Amino acid sequence: MYDVVISGTGLYTPPNSISNDELVHSFNTYVAQFNAENAAAIEAGQIQALTESNAAFIEKASGIKSRFVMDKDGILDPRRMKPRLPERSNDEWSILCQMGVAAAEQALQRAGKSAADIDGVIVACSNLQRAYPAISIEIQSALGVQGFGFDMNVACSSATFGIQTACNSVKLGQARALLVISPEICTAHLNFRDRDSHFIFGDAATAVVVERADLATSEHQFEIVSTKLLTTFSNNIRNNFGFLNRTADEGEGKADKLFVQEGRKVFRDVCPMVAELVAAHLDESSLNVRDVRRFWLHQANLSMNHLIVKKLLGRDASVEEAPVILDSYANTSSAGSVIALHKYQDDLPKGALGVLSSFGAGYSIGSVILRKK
Repeated sequence: MYDVVISGTGLYTPPNSISNDELVHSFNTYVAQFNAENAAAIEAGQIQALTESNAAFIEKASGIKSRFVMDKDGILDPRRMKPRLPERSNDEWSILCQMGVAAAEQALQRAGKSAADIDGVIVACSNLQRAYPAISIEIQSALGVQGFGFDMNVACSSATFGIQTACNSVKLGQARALLVISPEICTAHLNFRDRDSHFIFGDAATAVVVERADLATSEHQFEIVSTKLLTTFSNNIRNNFGFLNRTADEGEGKADKLFVQEGRKVFRDVCPMVAELVAAHLDESSLNVRDVRRFWLHQANLSMNHLIVKKLLGRDASVEEAPVILDSYANTSSAGSVIALHKYQDDLPKGALGVLSSFGAGYSIGSVILRKK
């Protein structure tokens, strides 16, 4: 059995950003067009008029001010309202591969490793662009990694579930080091015509090098002290898109083929579950929650994160204790907590404890206790 560390993290940030004001302008233009085109039906009570959005509502409801996206023009086009991502030939890298490779190369650089030091690639994300061949195997080939690769999906908790999977493999001596990569194009499964959710998601990709402690040389090491996972079934966050859709004509084009959620129910259910899991995890590891210097939480909603940490600490957390990237990245699904880790780690002193936690559809919750080396 080997001790295991995270020795490097990487981040790919798309070049385009959309502010709340830009998003609201596009949405409200669509609303005005819809209401005008359906004025008679609205007047007759056959169709409900749509309601405009506003930037203040978005920031108050979520804490989001802007988001990075793979395509800006298609999203902001009121007649389209979805990213424009042309198909690529089978001889080109897929878009998820492109994003994943960029994040992986940065993680390898921070870890002081090359592809020759890596024995496998796990792609852990919410939405894969195809069933097969696995995106992980494509990234493995693009990087020149010898070994194996596989894809996994536990929605927004995919990265932490992937880290536990990688940690167990390394701990058992099945691999020297593994890459856990989370490429997320969340804007492609978001309904930009839904006032309650059109602002939620952004795009990004993260990568984490998980390796044997005795082989690690990086100055960015975190010992993986312990991991803990939990799932419990819920329909409150759901996306029914899949290959079986083509066999059921009645569902074609329905809203449930994109991201849908019962936001208030999710808030009510998930916050206490996460706080209880993290508290139990620390207790099982004989650690005191008050000794945790940093909480890198899933970046879905600012109020959720504030409530979870308050439940854990018994007080409001400082921005240093629970850093936020949600304001500029929005919800990037499984990548969010790792973005927070990537951006807010270097200032921690040796021996500092941190908790990386993600939570989302499933419900699924992952907790990873880390100690700075």
